[in-house]
Amino acid sequence: MTTKKLLSISILLIFIFSFSQYSHAQSKNFTISGKVVDDALNVPLEYATISITRADDPSFLDGGVTDINGDFAIPVPPGTYSIKVEFISYETKTFRNKEVNSDLNLGTIKLGISSANLDEVVVTAETTQVEVRLDKKIYNIGKDLTTAGGTVSDALNNVPSVSVDVEGGISLRGNENVRILINGKPSAMAGFGSTDVLGQLPANAIERVEVITSPSARYDAEGTAGILNIILRKEKTLGFNGSLTTNIGDPADYGVTANANWRTQKFNLFNTTGFNYSNAPGNANFDTRYFDGTYDRVIEDRKYDRLRRGFNTNLGLEYYITDMSSITASAFYRLGNNNDETRNYTNRYVNEELVAQTLRKEREAEDDNSLQFAVNYINKFNEDGHQLTADFQYEYDKEKEPSFITENILLDNTPNGLGFLASEETINKETQKEYLAQVDYVLPIGEDSQFEAGYRGNFKNEITDYTLKQEDEQTTQLIVNDTLTNIFDYTENVNAIYTQYGSKFGNFSFLLGLRLENTQLTGSIDSELTDEEITAAFGFPIDTDFDNNYLGLFPTVNLIYELSDTENVTLGYNRRINRPRGWFINPFPSRSSRTNIFQGNPNLAPAYSSAFDLGYLKRWKKLTLTSSVYYQHETDAFERVQQGTGQLFDGIEIVRTIPINLATNERIGAEIGALYNPAKWLRLNGSINFFQFKKEGEFNGRDYSSESTSWFGRFSSKVSLPASIDWQTNANYFGPSENSQTKSDGILSLDVALSKEIFNENATISLNARDLLNSRKRSSTTTTETFIQESEFQWRQRQITLSLTYRFNQQKNQQRKRQMNGGEEGGDFEG
Repeated sequence: MTTKKLLSISILLIFIFSFSQYSHAQSKNFTISGKVVDDALNVPLEYATISITRADDPSFLDGGVTDINGDFAIPVPPGTYSIKVEFISYETKTFRNKEVNSDLNLGTIKLGISSANLDEVVVTAETTQVEVRLDKKIYNIGKDLTTAGGTVSDALNNVPSVSVDVEGGISLRGNENVRILINGKPSAMAGFGSTDVLGQLPANAIERVEVITSPSARYDAEGTAGILNIILRKEKTLGFNGSLTTNIGDPADYGVTANANWRTQKFNLFNTTGFNYSNAPGNANFDTRYFDGTYDRVIEDRKYDRLRRGFNTNLGLEYYITDMSSITASAFYRLGNNNDETRNYTNRYVNEELVAQTLRKEREAEDDNSLQFAVNYINKFNEDGHQLTADFQYEYDKEKEPSFITENILLDNTPNGLGFLASEETINKETQKEYLAQVDYVLPIGEDSQFEAGYRGNFKNEITDYTLKQEDEQTTQLIVNDTLTNIFDYTENVNAIYTQYGSKFGNFSFLLGLRLENTQLTGSIDSELTDEEITAAFGFPIDTDFDNNYLGLFPTVNLIYELSDTENVTLGYNRRINRPRGWFINPFPSRSSRTNIFQGNPNLAPAYSSAFDLGYLKRWKKLTLTSSVYYQHETDAFERVQQGTGQLFDGIEIVRTIPINLATNERIGAEIGALYNPAKWLRLNGSINFFQFKKEGEFNGRDYSSESTSWFGRFSSKVSLPASIDWQTNANYFGPSENSQTKSDGILSLDVALSKEIFNENATISLNARDLLNSRKRSSTTTTETFIQESEFQWRQRQITLSLTYRFNQQKNQQRKRQMNGGEEGGDFEG
């Protein structure tokens, strides 16, 4: 064999061998692996997201999440890839153009806190129920068994620092002036500032609640107590997944809620739809002793039946224009159809002898339609946090509340008889429109500094059309009462610009901000009454056509010093505003009772507050301790006062409740919370908030100054039992309190729940009892110059609910996966 032939054969054999090896390599997958940990604490980051893309094939997208130890291993074919590692509030790390022709181990990947989140320091792990950050506490709703089948109001009542009273009123650290946001923005889902809607939205529609006690300048300055930011669910995992929850309860409570999410490389489609039906009975009792008048004692015994039917849906689409930019559009619609019946038995006494009894019935219907449309655009200039976001939001709400009131005489032993008690019909129509436009710009400076600026405009109009018809004694026909029929047109426009700068030097970090806001409040009243007649009814001058402008500067300061990796001290300062709402300004009275009415005050001016918050945090392996002391000074603080009007109805003086501006309100308090996980099967969570306030001021020549001390506390325990059964108990206590006229007793409530995982942990069945002791009742005593009134009010009786949640294409632990953005005004929009 010649040398030439031998060489040719050798080359052919080498080619054949090389081709076979190449073909074998082409058919084999290799593994990209690594471990993701926190840069500072060196602890594993569970559920960090790994995204793998291929430059030569845009349709290729793969990835996964890290396990409990922070590890990941993802098989891919040979090729050149870009690998992105992401985790909430942490810097994103990207490995570009990685050649994979064998197993690739990226080693330990350390992620640090993002410069875009200098004001956020995560101090608790996924194993706890609450995450504590510099300016906020984040409560993960999905882990609370006692809210299964419940509402957003039920969930908020278990959040640290937050309390929900028997009427659904929300307060933060004992202060009722708290701002409610949905995904960082005002929303029709929160009822345009009213909290009533939160009692109808399902708790499982939300991912978490952020309690923001020291808001930065990027937030609206509204809310002297702080901000509650409710973040709705939107999955970040690829593919199609979701859940379906149904519940049944006693008293009658039925509901179904579906969450669905479909994500691909280019878009993310998400939807939450729910329907609820409930009948919530309540009761109240008012025992009033008058110092003079026809009767020396009047007892009102009220029974409430509230039928609630509601439908709500939230549909959104997030489209990824490029790897660095996206646009999100979402629409929310809520339909409410409610029917209420109130039966009010009124007993009149003279010298402790019952002389008359009447039964007043009020039947009220409510049709409510709310629509919200929102668009968000975000453009990231690089991976370091340099970005621009823009938002537009439109909301429309229309309510119609017709009611019919009758009053029958059951007993009449009065000397002259009770006389004619006219039937009444009221029709209340409310139309609200709101526009929001917002732009935020974030510029990182170096590795540890950040500049941020933005604009926000919020424009709202509310028209209340109120008609009162009363029965004519002669004809028995319903005749329009021209003196109380009116149209109230109210507009609130707020324009704001802000800037803030944050940096970190060693163990010290700061975030300084300044917000400039212009508030314009205008209102007009169309009524047959003259200004003089309205003024005479109030006893002080009333402006029925007003245009008020307020320009204010609102500085914010947030500081943190890290004593160690597990211990820090924080200091926050902020100035806030409390703007009066439409129903606080409308001077025409409510008609739920002939003798106890509420009237708004058109003269009400905004209140301003300055607040300081000093916090300390210490974390051990199984225990996290948080504490803070705070001080707030408020000028022109709102106060509701009760007055005798001097007007009599059927011998009973009409008592009016009216909001006024007091001179000052000083509040000082302290709170401490502990999160303790002594074992995998046991989690304990408790907090106590102690506060004292001092109000000084006078109105209409009377001193309404008062001083009071109160406290509230909560305790929660969750026990994991054998057979995938969890048992949770929540106890809440709100201590006694008082203001210038009213002393209120303490309120204790207890919630318990049991749950079990079924169907291979794809479903959860829960049984819970809210207000197990049936003790959520407000008892109070009010003293004025003309009467003393003892009252007890129970908004909703004990509720027992059975709930079933089925998850498709996701396991129980996947549902708890952390999401990729914080849901703040400066971050990604979440639908």
